[in-house]
Amino acid sequence: MLTYALIPLLPFAGFLIAGLFGKYLKEKAAYFPIAGVIGAFVLSVIALFDVINGVTLNENFYSWISIGTLQVNVGFQIDQLTAVMLLVVTTLSSLIHIYSVGYMHGDKGYARFFSYLALFTFFMLVLVMANNFLLMFVGWEGVGLCSYLLIGFWYEKKSASDAGIKAFVVNRVGDFGFVLAVMLIFLTFGTLDFTEVFAAVPSAIGNAPYHLFGGEIGVITLIALLLFLGATGKSAQLPLYVWLPDAMEGPTPVSALIHAATMVTAGVFMVARCAPIFSLSPAAMNTVAIVGGLTAIFAATIGLVQNDIKRVIAYSTISQLGYMFLALGVGAFSAGIFHLTTHAFFKGLLFLASGSVIHALSGEQDMRKMGALKSKIKVTHIVFIIGSLALAGIFPFAGFFSKDEILWSAYNASSLGRALWVLGVVGAFMTAFYSFRLIYLSFYGKSRVNPEVLHHVHESPKVMTVPLMILAFFSVVIGWIGMPGAIISQANLFGDFLAPLFPHAAHAGEESHWLELGLMLFSVIVALGGIRLAYSLYVENTSVPGRIAEKFKGAYALLLNKYYVDEIYNAVFVNGAVHKTAKFLYTIGDVKIIDGFINGLAGAIGSTSERGRKLQTGFLQQYAFTMGLGLVVLLGLYYVLK
Repeated sequence: MLTYALIPLLPFAGFLIAGLFGKYLKEKAAYFPIAGVIGAFVLSVIALFDVINGVTLNENFYSWISIGTLQVNVGFQIDQLTAVMLLVVTTLSSLIHIYSVGYMHGDKGYARFFSYLALFTFFMLVLVMANNFLLMFVGWEGVGLCSYLLIGFWYEKKSASDAGIKAFVVNRVGDFGFVLAVMLIFLTFGTLDFTEVFAAVPSAIGNAPYHLFGGEIGVITLIALLLFLGATGKSAQLPLYVWLPDAMEGPTPVSALIHAATMVTAGVFMVARCAPIFSLSPAAMNTVAIVGGLTAIFAATIGLVQNDIKRVIAYSTISQLGYMFLALGVGAFSAGIFHLTTHAFFKGLLFLASGSVIHALSGEQDMRKMGALKSKIKVTHIVFIIGSLALAGIFPFAGFFSKDEILWSAYNASSLGRALWVLGVVGAFMTAFYSFRLIYLSFYGKSRVNPEVLHHVHESPKVMTVPLMILAFFSVVIGWIGMPGAIISQANLFGDFLAPLFPHAAHAGEESHWLELGLMLFSVIVALGGIRLAYSLYVENTSVPGRIAEKFKGAYALLLNKYYVDEIYNAVFVNGAVHKTAKFLYTIGDVKIIDGFINGLAGAIGSTSERGRKLQTGFLQQYAFTMGLGLVVLLGLYYVLK
């Protein structure tokens, strides 16, 4: 186990070296975080093979907190779920670190950037390896801190600085729910250790309910809902999704690392880790499924009309995270984690490929100023198509297997599941449409690139394209490990691997394989329909989208402005609550109480002291005279009052 403790410690060592000595090492500072993350990747592979061979670990290193009955240790566990997450995090982190060498070349904050990346990786690994809720929360808050540092990395740029603050503040709302859940878990079970809590969960079902908002709610349901509130913040679900699109202000490797592959999946991982809690609360499970399904369709509609290449992918991320929660909510925990795994690779690929496009166009992100790039950046063009096919769920790319397992699980879950299946299929159509709208606008048609920029367009260096090719390879083959039984007689390897952790998980019904194959074929046809529509509108009939936008001005403006949710939040919370509260505190607290009463009192004391100090003349004769006079007065009072 001590060897596996090096998995998070190696990136942490890279952070320390790059952070402390980056000023002297300059661009060589990147070597140490890269070496640390690759070392963590090697150890993660070893851990995976150990788990495959039946060796799972759960050990405490030392006592961290000991206050009365609260006993918390620093300890790690490596089981099937941890092994999957370790491999995803370290693989993507390693490739993104390497890619960043080329992308961030020449940046004045080069060493600082790599130190932040390594620190983020450290906290993410602590989060997935923790064996208790409090240590998980340390990793949880750590990745939140690093997201603030990385999103606002170019802090001289106001939009980047504001985006970092927005991400930090919105995540605190969700984290408040997580904190309350941790407190309630300790109050209910007397421990924060995962193994002990999950073993005691069934016995707590009969506990007296809590009274909340005039109604009663069971303790298990309350804990699950509070945990899910934390997950909605970290994994950008309704209504706390608003930070993620703005987070695209950070460097593109940040978008790939934090907002595609790792941090945003922390909420999905946490809900899956707490499956023994969620699976015993139908109300909480339905909430997770409904929020996930609505988020998937909501974000997809916004992605249809966005023009910033990274924002399209950002809303795609929110939508795909919704699919993962939909799976968890219908009890298909393995399917949710499977989609998390495949999504990490093809979404990491899409973000890094978009970075390659932006790099080639000297920082341009508006797709309306692109076009006809396929012959100029050929590698980027090819990998972008692979990533988009995986995202659209086209056979045999990775996204096909995980997306259709989610849809199949939803279809078989319940009457609610059928409604969620419809949402999922509609979302799949929109996903395919906006994915290929992005490709057609960026790589096909007539060039709309600024002539001065067009002259310098070139393919990215190999240090950037090689990671893209590796991710493209995984975007094709990683889904095969979850090949469903409807396609081959062999069981689902990925689902079987995770099965020991999800004994209460819902499984697909006893429907025939023919129905499953039929639904798969239907979803692929729907996705191909979305691709064909995008081709028709953005390659064949390029004037039609403008006419549609003009005809449906209101709907187009609504989607383009993201349903005005940011404006509503600003009006209600920022301008309404925060500014008015701040103004009240300033007017009453600062002006009247502090400046008026307290400062007035301080002024009176100061004035009295000013007069009193004049009595201190420094002349011995005057002091002797004053003492004598005081003695005479005291004697006089004595004889008068005697």
